[in-house]
Amino acid sequence: MFANTPGIETFQSFAIALLLGALIGVEHEKHKVDAQKPSFAGIRTFVLLSEAGALSAWLSQQTGISGIFAAALAGLVGLIVAAYVLEKRADASSVGLTTELAALTAFLLGAAVMFGHVAIAVALAVVNTSLLAFKDPLHAAVQKLGKDDIFAGLKLLIASFIVLPLLPSQTVDPWDALNPYKLWLLVTLISALSLVGYVAIRWLGPARGVAVTGLTGGLVSSTATTLSLARESRQKGDAAMDDAYAGGVLIAWSVMFVRILVMVAIINPGLIPVMLWPFVFMLLVNTGFALTYYWRSQRSARHHPASVSEVPLKNPFSLWSASKFGMLFAVVLLLVGITRQHFSSSGMVLVAILAGTTDVDAITLSMADLAREATHVPIALQAVVAATLSNTVVKAGMTMLLGSHGLGRRMLLATLAVLVTGLLTLLWR
Repeated sequence: MFANTPGIETFQSFAIALLLGALIGVEHEKHKVDAQKPSFAGIRTFVLLSEAGALSAWLSQQTGISGIFAAALAGLVGLIVAAYVLEKRADASSVGLTTELAALTAFLLGAAVMFGHVAIAVALAVVNTSLLAFKDPLHAAVQKLGKDDIFAGLKLLIASFIVLPLLPSQTVDPWDALNPYKLWLLVTLISALSLVGYVAIRWLGPARGVAVTGLTGGLVSSTATTLSLARESRQKGDAAMDDAYAGGVLIAWSVMFVRILVMVAIINPGLIPVMLWPFVFMLLVNTGFALTYYWRSQRSARHHPASVSEVPLKNPFSLWSASKFGMLFAVVLLLVGITRQHFSSSGMVLVAILAGTTDVDAITLSMADLAREATHVPIALQAVVAATLSNTVVKAGMTMLLGSHGLGRRMLLATLAVLVTGLLTLLWR
C-alpha cells in the first residue's frame, strides 16, 4: 500500500520549502498589520505558495511531465495579475508590485528546493525577506544619495567591468613595473573602498559627533578627516573639546590601520600572517589613546555633547580623482621597480617613506603585489610599516600646525607611542 512512499529527503525538502514560505510570509504579515492595509497574501498564503511550487516541481519529476510545473507557474502568474488588477481598482494609488513579486518568488523558491538547489533557495529567501523588512531604511538611504553619487557608482562599474577587461595584462616598461591591467584594477579597488565609506557618511548623515566622524571619515580619507577636525578645533577654541577632537582623529587613524590590512588581504592574503602583528600592535596602541581621550571628554564637566561640522569629503570616485591616484600609483610602481633593480633594500624603504608622506594606499598595494615572491616579503613589510609611520607623522604635524595647542599636545603623545610601537615590531622581527 505504501510501496511508493517518498524517502526522508523528499519530506525534508517539502519542510524546507514550507519554512521558506513562512519566513517571507511572517515579514509580509507583520507589514500588513502595521500598515493596516488589506492584501491578497499573508503568512498562510506564502506558505501555500511555496508548497505549491515544491509540489508542482516534485510531480514533474515523478511523472516526467515538465508541463505540470509550467502549468502551475502559468496559473500562478494569472492569479497574481488578477489580484493586482483587483487591488488597483480598489485603491488607485496602489501601484507597487512588491507583494505580487514576493508571491512569485515564494513559489519559485519552493520549486528550487525540490529541484535540489537548497542552498541557493535558502540564501535567496533570506535576501528576499531582508529586502522586504528593510524597506524604510533602504528608501531613506537612497533619498540621501544625489545624482552625482549615482553617476559615480556607475562610473566605478564602467571602470571595473568595461574598461578593465580591455587593458593589457603585461608590463609595458623597461623596469617590468607597470602592468596597465593590474594598475587599473588596484585603482578601482581603492575607489570602491572609499566609495563604501562615503556612502556610510551619507547614510549616517553629517554632524553625528566626533567619534562617528572619525570612524566614517577614516574609511574615505584619514588625512582629510584629520585636517578637518584639526581646523575645527582651532576655530572653536574650546579647550574642553580637545580630548574629543583627539579621539576623533585617532579613531580615523585606527580605521586606516584596518584599511591597510584589508587591502593586503585582498591583494596578497599570504602576506597577512607577516603583516598582522605590527599593525595589530599599532592599532591597539592607537585605539587605546583614542578611547582614553574620548572617554575623558565624556566625563569632563565642561564638555557638552555637541555635533561637529561635516567633514568636507567629495564623492571619492570621479574620472579625475581616479586618474590622479592612478598617476601617483604609477610613479610609486616605477620608483619601486627602479629601486628593486638598481639599489639596496634600504632604497626601497626610503621610497616608501617618501610615498607615505602623500598617500599610504599606493605603496601598500605595490608592496603587497611585490611580496608575492617570498624573497621580497621582509622588505615589503618594512616598506609598508615605514610608509604608514611616515603618513602618521605628516598627519600629526597637521594637528600641531593647524589645530589647537591642546590637540597638538595630545596628538604628539599618541603619535610617539605609535611610532615606537611600529619601530619595535620591526626590530623584534
